[in-house]
Amino acid sequence: VQLQASGGGLVQAGGSLRLSCAASGLTLGSYSAMGWFRQAPGKEREFVAAIFWSGDRTYYTDSVKGRFSISRDNAKNTVTLQMNSLKPEDTAIYYCAIDKGPATGVTVGIGSRYDYWGQGTLVTVSS
Repeated sequence: VQLQASGGGLVQAGGSLRLSCAASGLTLGSYSAMGWFRQAPGKEREFVAAIFWSGDRTYYTDSVKGRFSISRDNAKNTVTLQMNSLKPEDTAIYYCAIDKGPATGVTVGIGSRYDYWGQGTLVTVSS
C-alpha cells in the first residue's frame, strides 16, 4: 500500500493551495475513510479533514471549516484537500491517511484508527 501526497509549498497568508493524495495497492470499501492530519513544529499531530469513500459525508476540524474542502475521486483513488484563505497557523506538515474501516463520524478524527499514512507534504504560510 502506498499513499503519495503532493501539493505543498510556500504561500502568503490569504492564498490557496491544493493537496492531493493518491492511494495504490488496496481496495477501499464503503466504510473506508481518507483523512488529512497535520503537525506543526513543536505541536502534536491534529486532525484536519476526512471523507468517507462513499456518500457525501465530510468532516473538518473547527479551525478550517469554511476555508478547506476535501473531495475524492474514486476512479483514481485520490483525495484532494483544497485550502483557501490560508493563515500562518496553518503551517505544518500535512499527512494523508487511510482508515480501511469500518470508520465512523467519530473515528475519522482519531489518528490511531488509520491504517496507512503518506509521507507528508510541507505547507508554509507566510504572514
